[in-house]
Amino acid sequence: MKISIINYKLLLALLFILASWITFTVFWNSSKLWSALNLSISFHYWDNSTKSIFPKIPLIPLKSLTETELRIKEIMEKLDQQIPPRPFDHVNTTSSATHSTATILNPRDTYCRGDQLDILLEMRDHLGHRKQYGGDFLRARMSSPTLMAGASGKVTDFNNGTYLISFTLFWEGQVSLSLLLIHPSEGVSALWRARNQGYDRVIFIGQFVNGTSQVHSECGLILKTSAELCQYMDNRDQEAFYCMRPQHIPCAALTHMYSKNKQVSYLSKQEKSLFERSNVGVEIMEKFNTISVSKCNKETVAMKEKCKLGMTATIPSGYVWRNTWNPVSCSLATVEMKECLRGKFIYLMGDSTIRQWMEYFKASINTLKSVDLHESGKLQHQLAVDLDRNINIQWQKHCYPLIASMTYSVKEIEYLTRAIDRTGGEKNTIVVISLGQHFRPFPIDVFIRRALNVHKAIQRLLLRSPDTMVIIKTENIREMYNDAERFSDFHGYIQYLIIKDIFQDLSVSIVDAWDITIAYGTNNVHPPQHVVRNQINILLNYIC
Repeated sequence: MKISIINYKLLLALLFILASWITFTVFWNSSKLWSALNLSISFHYWDNSTKSIFPKIPLIPLKSLTETELRIKEIMEKLDQQIPPRPFDHVNTTSSATHSTATILNPRDTYCRGDQLDILLEMRDHLGHRKQYGGDFLRARMSSPTLMAGASGKVTDFNNGTYLISFTLFWEGQVSLSLLLIHPSEGVSALWRARNQGYDRVIFIGQFVNGTSQVHSECGLILKTSAELCQYMDNRDQEAFYCMRPQHIPCAALTHMYSKNKQVSYLSKQEKSLFERSNVGVEIMEKFNTISVSKCNKETVAMKEKCKLGMTATIPSGYVWRNTWNPVSCSLATVEMKECLRGKFIYLMGDSTIRQWMEYFKASINTLKSVDLHESGKLQHQLAVDLDRNINIQWQKHCYPLIASMTYSVKEIEYLTRAIDRTGGEKNTIVVISLGQHFRPFPIDVFIRRALNVHKAIQRLLLRSPDTMVIIKTENIREMYNDAERFSDFHGYIQYLIIKDIFQDLSVSIVDAWDITIAYGTNNVHPPQHVVRNQINILLNYIC
């Protein structure tokens, strides 16, 4: 059926309301924002028919739809309340790292290991005027390169242009302090408004099979067109993806997909200037000398209990020393991987940052044998087994949006909720989920809905199999100067906070990759092997 002109106008109007110039600014104090193998083909879950994308009747009972929509609205309101829009007439009135002043409170010649070092930051604009509001996106980090040591700092925003930066001095030696202005509050506001304004910064090209030939068509989460559409809808979870239907080809003939950036921006020329390389990640404490930290004859630190599921998170969650991650609240042991994983079924679900775990397992366990699942490309499902030890590890990609310049198969693509629902679960089953990077270029409600649906699927899994271990791996920080409008860590940080909020009521554990990658200072969406090894070591300690 073709979309009528009236329905098309109605659709545009509703989309405009849903994504209307929402503004938000985030700061590093997350406690203020939140108080708290079966790889079967899964198209049978989808309605992949040709339809208007505005159905005349509800696809699921109104009660379920209302529950999800209300939760999305609640989360977005929490985000919106943090800071109002920050329009500016000139770049000179935006926050300036160079003109802002950072002052160590109660400075000393020598500090003791375990002390807290506090810094007062007064933010000023490029004219030297004191800022009267907060919301700047800051990143605090301490490091000792010769010791291969690092940790994040805690930033408290007083919402009046001043911030308290707190570092816990975890190790002895010479320590360097860093405070980066990733984006000024005005830039944060612009990014948030732009993010929620459009779905077309990344577009998808679907490949349909027509006999021996192939036909390509534009696809996406939303398509602004009156053309006939193929609708790939998960009715229960209200997740949908659309393609413009090629003539005389059924919608079920979609086999492959790739994506590309579209030359579109929702930032003004003046706003774009805030994201030029010279204005991103500018050091505020450039003139600070290193500080000296000594043992100070303090008593030996008490032994911490071994890390286990359900432990209370701290800020920061840990630190790196000698290239090894050390949690604040517990201790990690060195685990013999083969024996730890004996008899275990590990399901890795999500993006390429969790695929790195799969690749690390295969490289580190020489008895693991890859099973050919007759797919191709880096996004193919992966399965590796050790028959003698009964180890089964598999990775599968999450569903749309899945950004990749290389063509990937969608013949067996499915939402993770369906994969979780197919998992029987028991005490030897471990499910690890990672979502985020591919959602950054799209309005935040897309990510919130997906996270809520995964939350419900995990609830169902734990009801039928409460002994199943479920781990959420948060996002890694990524390249700082790479296309802020689409992929800024600001977008990732919002999603990081959303994940922590949504899953806090479930018996799941978090591998805080966000804090870990800040501590290591990687700035790489796919961090080096030693960082991946330390992320996996947390998992192994949970298991064994």
